[in-house]
Amino acid sequence: MPIRVHDVVNHDASLVSRKAWSDPHLYELEKRGIFGHAWLFLAHTSQLPNLGDFVQAYMCETPIIVTHGNDGNIHALINSCSHRGLPVCRADRGNAKSFVCPYHNWNYSVEGSLQAIPQEQHLEGRTDRSLLGLKRVPRVEQWNGMIFGSFDEEIEPLDDYLGDMRWYLDAFFGRFPKGIEFIGSPQRWVIDANWKLPVENQLGDVNHGPFLHAAVIPPEANAEVFELGRSVVTAPGHGATFRLMPEGAPLEQVAWGFEGMASLLAPEVHDYLREVQARAIESVGPLRSRMKGLTYGVFPNLSFLWSNTAFKVSHPRGPGKVEYWSWSVVPADAPDAFKRILRGNHTAFFGPGGILEQEDSEAWTQQRIGSEIDFADDRPYYYGLGLNEEKPDPELPGLVGVTANEFYARNFFLRWRDALAAVEDEA
Repeated sequence: MPIRVHDVVNHDASLVSRKAWSDPHLYELEKRGIFGHAWLFLAHTSQLPNLGDFVQAYMCETPIIVTHGNDGNIHALINSCSHRGLPVCRADRGNAKSFVCPYHNWNYSVEGSLQAIPQEQHLEGRTDRSLLGLKRVPRVEQWNGMIFGSFDEEIEPLDDYLGDMRWYLDAFFGRFPKGIEFIGSPQRWVIDANWKLPVENQLGDVNHGPFLHAAVIPPEANAEVFELGRSVVTAPGHGATFRLMPEGAPLEQVAWGFEGMASLLAPEVHDYLREVQARAIESVGPLRSRMKGLTYGVFPNLSFLWSNTAFKVSHPRGPGKVEYWSWSVVPADAPDAFKRILRGNHTAFFGPGGILEQEDSEAWTQQRIGSEIDFADDRPYYYGLGLNEEKPDPELPGLVGVTANEFYARNFFLRWRDALAAVEDEA
């Protein structure tokens, strides 16, 4: 008999069954209850500057083509021919006049309409092509150049879905007058782990750093996280973790870009970073200009690493496998040399061979094994650290706690539980 969702996560999410990371039935519920009803990140407009540009994406396990149509709009199309189901696009990115299925050469416009059926020239009748275009993702919306799609036609507007997370994301986006851009294709790799653990790691779990990454992260950096760190939940499943630097702190200690490899840059790039920080006081306000970000998350599977300027998506590939995508993000107006350094900084630490990413991936793989071992189902994972210690803050939207408080994960699993329970009894 399939396990019931409310037996997996207890009333306050302080206890979560190991089945949440390993049970195939729960995974099927996730696909319907979460990925069928959420806003899912697809691409950034900087990847699609010209008419006919396209990039490939996924919504859970469903392959998607994101296109800049000749009508000027952004479209999200399921990459599967209406005739026999083959993918009509094989390239990761590019520019196209049309998409053609290799099997029978059915031809589709970049907006998804069926344009030609070669076999019809040998037939007397004609097919109604208007019914056979590529299936469209019914809802596509943008925020700050970030393109999201949803299979749920009745989902709330993206702005409402993001809510106060926009305030925290804008603490980064708002620093750059010309916005940000995604550099190149995403780095992609497969990990033998459940998709939720990378999400949880990036949603607020910064306190593993002093232990798992002890050989890389210096003690003074960890001390700064413990002393100045804040963890925020704006809504269950959304979260931001950052350091709120004290007023009057030296500019180099507050400004974005001085961490990691970027600190080795030439003096003219340091001048650029100082200018960005000086503008931040006006562009994002005195409070947010003192925010030195760590990890952000948007439900269900989008993550943002502030210091290493990377957006990541955790694409499920079954209960025990995840395909992880990571984009390097740079300010659009940054010097080219700095953009190259930022991409190197991202790759060195959080690319598939990155110093920290390899340590995280090993931990996630071992957690999957721990979730599948025999005779341990009666020992759920404990998520009760800091239970009920989070509180509203007069200056910061959402519930706020110290970084050791696991309320970001508890809130995620409460939303996860409710989403799965809503579809549990569907036929």
